[in-house]
Amino acid sequence: MRREVWLHGFPVPGRVVPLARRAEASGYTGLLLADSEILVGDPYVELALAAAATSRLRLGPGVTNPITRHPAVTASALASLHGESGGRAVAILGRGDSAVRQLGLAPASTPELERAVREVRGFLSGRPVQLEAAGVVAEGNDGPTATMRWFTGDALLPVPVSVAATGPATIAAGVRAASRVDLTVGADPARIAWAVDVARRAAGPDQTVSLGAFVNVAVHPDVTVARQLVRGSAAIFAHFVSEGPLRSLSDGDRAVISRFGRAYQEAQHGLSTADHVALLPDEFLDRFAVLGSAEQCLDRLHRLFDLGLDRIIVVPGSRDADPALLAEADERFADQVLPRLIG
Repeated sequence: MRREVWLHGFPVPGRVVPLARRAEASGYTGLLLADSEILVGDPYVELALAAAATSRLRLGPGVTNPITRHPAVTASALASLHGESGGRAVAILGRGDSAVRQLGLAPASTPELERAVREVRGFLSGRPVQLEAAGVVAEGNDGPTATMRWFTGDALLPVPVSVAATGPATIAAGVRAASRVDLTVGADPARIAWAVDVARRAAGPDQTVSLGAFVNVAVHPDVTVARQLVRGSAAIFAHFVSEGPLRSLSDGDRAVISRFGRAYQEAQHGLSTADHVALLPDEFLDRFAVLGSAEQCLDRLHRLFDLGLDRIIVVPGSRDADPALLAEADERFADQVLPRLIG
């Protein structure tokens, strides 16, 4: 199977269409846009514009959630994007991070996420979907059913729906509900290998699971500059790790993540200037992200693919990264790394 490399971006009006055109010309498999209504614009508006401006690029929200968007709403938006793009829509659902926390809401539980993924997939298939009557449905007290009747999608491939997962329970839920999981555990090979093993054990011998990983990448000959480009974004994934079981981490990383998790400030989400980023040592960041020269980044990414990944989702920089430096790093990746990674 051909290795897939996806690009992650932010749905900022006026920036997505040029980004999508560059991503398609460079050879990326697809473009995923964050869904976080307080911090960035609406992903589906920008994805529709990107669909009109491209012909091959896969497109979708990454990561959306079942708290701020009901599964039926998500399914309808995806079906619309799928139809308008000629079958290029994808989706990644997670428990919810900045989209819910910035509103003072709690993320979905893992069971709630698993149910939502099943509902989204059910709606997209045209099957009747059983809904919750009110709150959590008790056994034997199922709610009404609903069917998304307007979208058939008969001439199109199904919409791939994936689960963004960090901990073992959510990884297993993604395997059960979607057979497709995108890991948010950082780029340390030991951590990726652990997560791949968790997914394969959950799948068992009779189920095939498709695995990807969100990876912070910055290509720059000066590793100090590369680190600064991704510090704020890498901190998001470090925060995800801090919320799960830490027993699979080394003693040193467990200490770093524990301190970091206690100090994390949601108000500074994704910013390289956030106070909490100072708690991520350079040595940790060098393993947790993919940084350095084109050759160094290429070697690291090949190693991650060899651990059993089918795709890597490149997260190129923090929200407040220097635009000129970020553009240079992205260009280096597209010119010097991507062709040799997927060729």
